[in-house]
Amino acid sequence: MDTKPSSEKGTDFCSLRYALALIMHFSNFTMITQRVSLSIAIIAMVNSTQQQDPANASTEWSLTDPLYHPNRSNEEFKMRASVYQWSPETQGIIFSSISYGIILTLIPSGYLAGIVGAKQMIGAGLLVSSLLTLFTPVAADFGVILVIVIRTVQGMAQGMAWTGQFTIWAKWAPPLERSKLTSIAGSGAAFGSFIILCVGGLISQALGWPFIFYIFGSIGCICCLLWYMMIYDDPMHHPCISAKEKEHIVSSLAQQPSSPRRSVPIKAMVRCLPLWAIFTGFFSHFWLCTIIITYLPTYINTVLHVNIRDSGVLSSLPFVAAASCTILGGQLADLLLSRNFLSLIGVRKLFSSLGLLLPSLCAVALPFVASSYVTTIILLILIPGTSNLCDSGFIINTLDVAPRYASFLMGISRGFGLIAGIVSSTTTGFLISQDSESGWRNVFFLSAAVNMFGLLFYLTFGQAKIQDWATERILTHL
Repeated sequence: MDTKPSSEKGTDFCSLRYALALIMHFSNFTMITQRVSLSIAIIAMVNSTQQQDPANASTEWSLTDPLYHPNRSNEEFKMRASVYQWSPETQGIIFSSISYGIILTLIPSGYLAGIVGAKQMIGAGLLVSSLLTLFTPVAADFGVILVIVIRTVQGMAQGMAWTGQFTIWAKWAPPLERSKLTSIAGSGAAFGSFIILCVGGLISQALGWPFIFYIFGSIGCICCLLWYMMIYDDPMHHPCISAKEKEHIVSSLAQQPSSPRRSVPIKAMVRCLPLWAIFTGFFSHFWLCTIIITYLPTYINTVLHVNIRDSGVLSSLPFVAAASCTILGGQLADLLLSRNFLSLIGVRKLFSSLGLLLPSLCAVALPFVASSYVTTIILLILIPGTSNLCDSGFIINTLDVAPRYASFLMGISRGFGLIAGIVSSTTTGFLISQDSESGWRNVFFLSAAVNMFGLLFYLTFGQAKIQDWATERILTHL
């Protein structure tokens, strides 16, 4: 029988735990802007010479261009400060390198958080990521190898920060507020994607592409300072928390049955098909999402022939839809559950189906409407928007099937998603290097096929009941 946690009055939005959620929102905002900065800057770093002066496509360094073309504007010179001869394949490797770094720290960071504390680990990750962002323009001048190394180490730093958040919420979030608190914190990623894509092109055109890295790297350093000043690993040691709020958090968490640390039942997990259904869903979901967040500015720039400023603004619009669908999807899922319109597994499979099928249909349609500017933009907006409906599907399904090991399994699930991101980024770079038109068509068709495989596997094997090897913990409904 499920036990409902206490609903004691204590969900005050002015409380310290909601301030923590806002700071973590800012941290996620910072990390995603630093990750996506290269996606918008690379248009100017690689393509600006070819786009604005085809006759000089073979020029290695556009820094000398104003000496030979004195009538060109200062703004144009700023945007074209340095241009590198990076092929699409090379760009794909650069884009995916940050995912390699994140994968390397998924498991070690969990143990590290237990040793040094989540506050120190997340703060260190933010600081390292921010400093490397500031160093990226200099690294680009030294060569592509250093850029790949910088991005990989940056991924390791961000992987530490992403994973450590689960440890923080395990001690700060009352069960009935987990959905609200984590959604506030997690929405920083969608908001950050919107901001960087919206203003990145404007910054590049006004100041030069290096300032994209300088500005968001500096914001990250400020965020890191705020993090160390305001955040503590648990409410018991925070000097500013009220006695009422501390009691509310501690008492609500005390109602959750706990058991001493035991070895993780790896063999049982490996044999569990419902878990593999979740992992497959993550792989499929991240495949297309990574392509959109990484290559969207390039696609708009090369296929729709939009300049870097407008490309960034247009690329930001899908993430408004993504943030909206995440919030609306969560509210609708809770409504369906609370009114008993659908069972828990019915809700999970419904939103998983919508989140994998709808973006696949949009992706397949894109190559056929490339001549229509408006239709293309609408479909590009719908892809990430509808994809985020998965947040109420398999994304949180680990809390249903194995709440005792939710953090561990979420890390593994993200690992599958990151592997998908690495493969899809590299594959996309290879395909579009062969032929742009047919390459993009193959990219979207392949993405739809991956999504359909993940959907069918999840519909066949997905479950929402606690597995036998994961008992002794109550079911948490989000």
